[in-house]
Parts: sequence; C-alpha cells; structure tokens
Amino acid sequence: MALLRSVTRTPLGNALCKRLLSSAAVGRGFSSGVGATEQMSLIRELRERTSAPIKEVKSALVDCQWDIEAAQKELRKRGQVVASKKSSRTAAEGLLALAQSEGKAAVIELNCETDFVARNEIFQHLALALAKQALLVENPSNQVSGIYHMGPEHLEGLKLNLEHPKISGETTVQNAITEVAAMMGENVKFRRGYAMCASSHGVLSTYLHTSPQPGLGRIAGILSLEVEDENSQLDALQRVGSELAMHIVAAKPLFLTKELVTPDALEGEREILKSQAETSGKPQMAIDRMVEGRLRKYMEEVVLMEQKFVVNDSINVKTLISNLSKEVGSSVKIGNFFRMEVGEGIQRNETSSAPEPVAQAV
Repeated sequence: MALLRSVTRTPLGNALCKRLLSSAAVGRGFSSGVGATEQMSLIRELRERTSAPIKEVKSALVDCQWDIEAAQKELRKRGQVVASKKSSRTAAEGLLALAQSEGKAAVIELNCETDFVARNEIFQHLALALAKQALLVENPSNQVSGIYHMGPEHLEGLKLNLEHPKISGETTVQNAITEVAAMMGENVKFRRGYAMCASSHGVLSTYLHTSPQPGLGRIAGILSLEVEDENSQLDALQRVGSELAMHIVAAKPLFLTKELVTPDALEGEREILKSQAETSGKPQMAIDRMVEGRLRKYMEEVVLMEQKFVVNDSINVKTLISNLSKEVGSSVKIGNFFRMEVGEGIQRNETSSAPEPVAQAV
C-alpha cells in the first residue's frame, strides 16, 4: 500500500494506476461506461433476441464493449462455427411439416438430435416455413399428377422469409437452418421432402399423427382420390379421403394394388415363408399350400386395396372405394398415396445421399 501511495503521488503514476484498474475491470466483464443495471438489461435483451446461453451472451457483449448489435453479429458468427462442427452428428429426431393448397400438398422432414429441440417453437417455425417453401418448388418431372421427391439441393439455395420474434427476415434456406442449429446447439438438417399433385377431378387428403400444432407431426399419410365424373360432389370424397389418410398412417401399406407388388418383394417373402413351412416336416404339396396361403395373408398386410379398413374392419379398402363410387354415382379410384415417418431409414454414420425410403404407390 505504501508503494502504491508513493507511485500515485506523481501525475504519470496516477494515470498508470487508473489505466491498470480500468483494464482489470473490463477483463472481469465490467466497463466503466456501462453500469451493472444496464449490463443486466443488455444481457437479458440479447438472450431474448437470440436464445443463446447466458454465458455466451455475456462473453459476446464483453468482447464487443457492450454494443448489443455487434454482440448479436458476433454470436451469429460463433454459432455458425459451432453448427458446422455439429453437422456430422446423427440427427434422427425432428418433425414433419405439411403445407397444402387446393391441388397440391408438400411434406418435409426437418431433423434434430433430440425431441427436446423438436418441441422448441423456433425449430417448429422453421419446419413450417420450409414446408410452405417446398409447396412452391416446381415438379422436376413435369407430371400432371403424382409424387415427386425433393432433396436438400432443391431447397437450400432458395429464399426464405421468417417471421418469428427471435429469427426473422429474408435469408436462404441453408442459412436459416445453420442459424437455428446454432441457437439450438444441435445438428439441424433438412433431410427430404415429397409433394403430391391432385388430378383435375378429385381431392387430396392428409393426416398428421402426433401433432404438436396444425401442420406438424411425426407421421404423415397423404393420398389422392380421383372421380371419373367431374360434376360429382366432392364432400363424400373428402370424408372418405380423410379416413383413408389416417388408415395409411396406421396400417403402413407398401403398395397400392397386388399388381404393383414388386417381383423382388414377392420372391423374398416367398423364400422366407417356404423356409418357415419346411420346418413343419409336412409333405411338399402341403408346404406349397401353406406358402400360397401365407402369401395371400402377406398381400392383405402390405397392399392398400387389400387391407382391412381401420375405421370399419368388416370391409377392406377395395370394398370401401366401391361403396364410395356408388354413393357419388361415378367411378372413384385412389390415384397415389404415400406414408412418411420421422427418422425412418436413418442409421448411425449414414453416408448415403440417395432418396430416403417412403411407402408410396408406384
């Protein structure tokens, strides 16, 4: 203390001490120009803007001399680095988001690492925005009706307008995903999307299972019903279509009709059933009958038109469509369908960039 007093007696020594004390205060996270109350207010405001951890918020403010705008930019830069480091981690959780217009429906899958992040309102806002954007993507195959796939390459460079209090403004799809990944502290990625277009005479019906809010869910079922007479009333089609979309989610069909079951799927199932039947020790003729009987059962399990209708299991879907045709006075058919579930087909250290599996009509 005596040494300190002796140093501060000279003008030069006094200035040096003040400089050292000021530097020490800034190093501890304080500034002579910003009071403690204002610092707490800035920390709270920046956290509300970004949802970043308090420790990171304070660090950015200190590094930027308590300039909140500069600190927000700094947090975004740091977040992009963090997001890049996390991008190799497996993300098998997430949500499906659905957007629909009169003649078209699009569903996308946005993945994250935990269901905790999937419940976050910012993550959900991004998923819904991506679905709306996917609805605008042109059909690359130029089909009038049908299903088409959208990979990350179809959306990442497109403009996206976000309107959430914590993430708003126009940006690209890829930048929006990176920013949300930084805010969530997890790997977030757009995995895939599918769109279906209806024919001019029919309806599109959709169903989302485990839905935290309209337009979001973990399993999606979508189908198109087509009617021959363009003057037919569509109310009955919409009613039955909604029930069939729910059926698709519950019953997990793989094919629309028996004729569309692929030879590989049929032969693979036949070999499995034959191996099982041979263990019974029965004669070959009996084994052949067992295999054919079980193949018919297999068709009832995986072919949509042969499945028991989940709403009324006394009839199958084929009978349901026949009854609907009589009700509307014109022939009705299922044009297309598909079923999608969050995380299906994802494996650890997945490297394939091929389109992901999805149950659909061929």
